[in-house]
Amino acid sequence: MTRMMGITRRGVLQSGLLALASAFPAVRSAEAKPGWQSALVGAARSQIGVTTLYDPAYVRIAYPGGDVPPERGVCADVIIRAYRSAFGLDLQKLLHQDMSTHFSGYPQAWGLKKPDSNIDHRRVLNLAAYFSRRGTALPVNDDVGQYQPGDLVTQLLPGNLPHILIISSGMSSEAAGRPLVIQNIGAGAKEDDTLFAYQRTGHFRVAPEAAAL
Repeated sequence: MTRMMGITRRGVLQSGLLALASAFPAVRSAEAKPGWQSALVGAARSQIGVTTLYDPAYVRIAYPGGDVPPERGVCADVIIRAYRSAFGLDLQKLLHQDMSTHFSGYPQAWGLKKPDSNIDHRRVLNLAAYFSRRGTALPVNDDVGQYQPGDLVTQLLPGNLPHILIISSGMSSEAAGRPLVIQNIGAGAKEDDTLFAYQRTGHFRVAPEAAAL
């Protein structure tokens, strides 16, 4: 969860996120069904106008398939909900299962001794670790052509806050070729032009087949 990290040093977060994005093979060659990116973007865009609040509160939720009320959430919830809606994939369950087996492979940033299915999947650093462990990391660069609809990007916001977003199919009206993003950066799910507004720390292309491996 973005605002519950309890980490204040930029160096720790920056190096941790960049290490996660680079410590595993660049792209897994699992065959993906055509059109999955459009389905993911559509599922993310459908949250606009529904999720209208940013709420980082710790909440006990069901497992599997747990969620906070749809009108609220954090940046990670946009991702979780989009994969559930588009593909029926439960990243809460998938991440919890992987973390239960490979706890040391995830950031030890919250003083926990074991996984917590209420919150682990809602934390950006954990999602970045999970996607990296699936072999879906891509280079982080300034070439707008490298960012495709449905890609996931992690950023470091002011205040050393990790953030995650989905690349949209929409394009910026300010810069040719620059894609918009779908995110909850503080005021609910929205489509914004902020891909290059903040430091990018990770780039992932997570087809449903790779997410479920």
